[in-house]
Amino acid sequence: MAQALYTQDYLSALQAQRRALEIVFGPVLFQVARIMRKIGLLDLLSRRTVRKGLTLSEICEDLSRSRYSVQVLLESAMSGGLVCRECGTNGDPERYRLTKTGYLLNGDEMTTVLMDFMHDVCYRGLFELEKALDTGEPEGLKAAGDWPSIYEALNSLPSPMRESWFRYDHYFSDCTFDGAFKVVFDPPPRSLVDVGGNTGRWALQCINHDPTVQVTVVDLPQQIALMKETIRGMPGSERITGWETDFLQADASLPSAPDVIWMSQFLDCFNEEQITDILKLAADTMNRETRLYINEVYWDRQRFETAAFVVMQSSPYFTAIANGQSKFLFFPDIERCIEAAGLRAERHRDGLGWGHTLTLCRLA
Repeated sequence: MAQALYTQDYLSALQAQRRALEIVFGPVLFQVARIMRKIGLLDLLSRRTVRKGLTLSEICEDLSRSRYSVQVLLESAMSGGLVCRECGTNGDPERYRLTKTGYLLNGDEMTTVLMDFMHDVCYRGLFELEKALDTGEPEGLKAAGDWPSIYEALNSLPSPMRESWFRYDHYFSDCTFDGAFKVVFDPPPRSLVDVGGNTGRWALQCINHDPTVQVTVVDLPQQIALMKETIRGMPGSERITGWETDFLQADASLPSAPDVIWMSQFLDCFNEEQITDILKLAADTMNRETRLYINEVYWDRQRFETAAFVVMQSSPYFTAIANGQSKFLFFPDIERCIEAAGLRAERHRDGLGWGHTLTLCRLA
């Protein structure tokens, strides 16, 4: 688990200097890598590297690009570890090949999902991170439009920001479904409340998984409208209903006494005080048999350091763009919120999907 990480400085002075300068030039290398992927340069090298690699002239000819533009990209990519070169001998020109890092940036689905999310959703907005930290408002969201948070804006976000946001959200939630079914439907619930159900993807999976379960999707009015539009005409959709509520308003409500309450990638949209209030609201609707499941990612419960890095580096998105106040949680923080809400965490299952933890809660 990652909770043992980040306890000491293990770099030499030269390594620390390199790391510092990689941070300084990070925006440059990001854009270079993104452009190389967009114009097909990474793909071209990935197809030809298994042979001899490619010369500068061959790359320029294949992409119909100038020598200057290709050189700028390749030299930045080499120093960033995306491309390596083989020096020519006996008068032969040097050739360029992709590194393992270059292959991942070109073809690894998770990496490309994250790259599109960072560029289309986060890149411009992060310029306002400092202001967002000071005000507690998603100042960077103003680059896309005037909304109080990204959640009210999802139906109206400009393209490709909207597509990249949903691709990111669905990629990391969908991979948890198979593992979650084994837990949530043992025993099978008759009624399930999907809190923060968004477009209804989990709800649809539930009714397909169990022919009798009734699902209520709880979300903002805009999202309930989108959910209804998304599921219209699908088999079993008559067993899905919508419940409109805004958890930041005093009149927020939930259906009473369901068998299961499901909160997936939902509580990270709120600060700790708000999370506690939401869990208290849920506790007020529960009886002794109700099972509440929280499906979230925590940096300190990741198996690999790279996963912890991704989780922790994603939190500034919430600050600058999403809502100005939330982040991916440190596990002891959610435990404190659960206890303060009058609930007890009965058990945890780590390693769901790409690194989610599924926590079963009941009334204390």
